[in-house]
Amino acid sequence: MHTKIDLCSTALLKLGERPIQSLTEDTAAAQLARTLFDSVMDMLLAMHPWRFACRRFDIVKNEDGDFIIPTDVLRILKCDGEIIGDKIISPAEKMSVTAIVHVAPESFPGYFASLATTKLAMEFCIPLIGDQTVFRMLAALYESELQTAKFIDSTTSSTQNNIENFSLINARF
Repeated sequence: MHTKIDLCSTALLKLGERPIQSLTEDTAAAQLARTLFDSVMDMLLAMHPWRFACRRFDIVKNEDGDFIIPTDVLRILKCDGEIIGDKIISPAEKMSVTAIVHVAPESFPGYFASLATTKLAMEFCIPLIGDQTVFRMLAALYESELQTAKFIDSTTSSTQNNIENFSLINARF
């Protein structure tokens, strides 16, 4: 189980910096962690349809006749309507939506936590140590970890894909 402090401290260790004990510390590292953590994690989660962050749910229209996208949704992957701002426009009365949602660091799988610490280290690198060489090394490590994380995520089965109830198969037999 990972916490914000754990992930930020690991990122700082990758830079050769001292870990932090709290996000409220009066240090440059804690201030960076406090400022950047949530936006970096939201970007990482939204950039790929990670299985652990995907949710399918039903939404209903509000009194104005629009479907309001829930606040924990980072990115809509599939819906039967047109997305405009924080609304989905559709003539339907009820809609099923597949989306990437906010996930707490405690729920990150190991492969994603490792990717997150490397991305945080990249974000912390220039403001804290100002070394372009270290930044380039972290960027290369990040790209490698990103490919590995995507592979692991794509080969992790969340549910069995049964084709038993597929209409074309049933019609054939």
